[in-house]
Amino acid sequence: MSILESQRYACEDLDRLEKAISDRLLDIPKSHRDRISQEHEVAGFLDRIQQQSKFLKDSFKDADGDRQREIERIQGSHGNAFDEFYKQLRVIKDFHRKYPNEPVDNLEENYRKKAKTEEGNSNELIDGMFTGEEALGRYLDLVSFHERYFNLRGVKHVSYVHYLDLFDKLDHVSKGSKDEAYFKYISDLTEYLESFLKRTRPLQDPSGMIAKIEQDFDTQWDLKKTQNGSETKVEQGEAKAGIFCDACERSFEKQTVFDAHLSGKKHKKNVEAREKLGSAASLGEDLKARAIASKEYEIQQLAEILDKERNETKVNVERKSALTMRERQLELEALERGDVEDEDEEEEGAQEDDGKIYNPLKLPLGWDGKPIPFWLWKLHGLGVEYPCEICGNFVYMGRKAYDKHFMEARHVHGLRCLGIPNSALFREITSIQDALTLWDKLKKERRIQESLREQAVEVEDDEGNVMSEKVYNDLKKQGLL
Repeated sequence: MSILESQRYACEDLDRLEKAISDRLLDIPKSHRDRISQEHEVAGFLDRIQQQSKFLKDSFKDADGDRQREIERIQGSHGNAFDEFYKQLRVIKDFHRKYPNEPVDNLEENYRKKAKTEEGNSNELIDGMFTGEEALGRYLDLVSFHERYFNLRGVKHVSYVHYLDLFDKLDHVSKGSKDEAYFKYISDLTEYLESFLKRTRPLQDPSGMIAKIEQDFDTQWDLKKTQNGSETKVEQGEAKAGIFCDACERSFEKQTVFDAHLSGKKHKKNVEAREKLGSAASLGEDLKARAIASKEYEIQQLAEILDKERNETKVNVERKSALTMRERQLELEALERGDVEDEDEEEEGAQEDDGKIYNPLKLPLGWDGKPIPFWLWKLHGLGVEYPCEICGNFVYMGRKAYDKHFMEARHVHGLRCLGIPNSALFREITSIQDALTLWDKLKKERRIQESLREQAVEVEDDEGNVMSEKVYNDLKKQGLL
């Protein structure tokens, strides 16, 4: 293909790509799968636009002069223009005569929107990008990193849910524990977070975001150097835990232990060995510290960007922990078939169209605005009514809500209106008469106990008569003693 024809083809391709992108963006995705598929398709078109634009820019520069020579040849600068025309026409005819069934690149067909029945290839591409735990980019899959985390030196074993909160908080890891295994761990974690960002947000320029993070780190690293340049810290980056000895690569919690360590033979031997190594070892340590701090800083910044996915991952892990093995298997099979999300979308669409929720059993609504399952309603006894006269004859559905309401503001206010302070003694009492009767009984018992407490102390007068302290004080006030 000639240079001019290649340029014409590239210009036509750019027009087709712009039209294809506008057609895709006019469609509102109905599900998470459709949104991810649409963004990756548009991102592919944008990459194609960049390639064609780069080709046009380079070809118009005409560094080799081939384009100018072709223009002169077509214009007939070296002979008759029609001779060149018939020469090219003859070449084209010979080519098609030799290859009569040669397919033609149909740009309109390549960029045409596919129907639902034709989206098999695109769905397979999207499904192959994510693991089953990621659920098409909804959740993070850090299970393997969790196992590698508690195998590192100087860290404690935590649950997976707790790990999701602290995988980007690496300040508690001491400098002595940051060995090759630790660097491999944070490098792989950084690579995974970058990959996840690129797969879930292809239209937000993930490469530019990562480059901006690296640039910010370089700036902060240069600004936060210490005077000797042997150790640096970056905000939101590395933080030294306790008192650390560079020569022995150990951390100490107390200053007194560290001072005693300085006079030890092992410490002096390590200091001499470091002095022999000279500046080369110091430079190597600086490069190692910079590489570790760079990975830690990038992990923290990427975790902030993916904060929504992290929170949804925690909710999903907690939800799965409450499922039975059978329910997990059914959910996994439905996810592999790809019909879970479609059914949910159809139900939501049907409910939005009707404007009401189909709930013939009058079941209470869950956190998602849908009726809870009947088995859950029956398990918690939500069909049993528990009235409370103190709360104004309010009816509580289920034993759990009934037990909880005794410490709520409604019940406490009802007791206060009766002149009764709330306490554990009035638990399970819902009748006003029973509450008043118990309160009168408690007051009588309190008065009896006070009188007994007063009579418990005995005193003796000057004549040896024994009496209670109260009688003694009364007689003394009257002057009878």
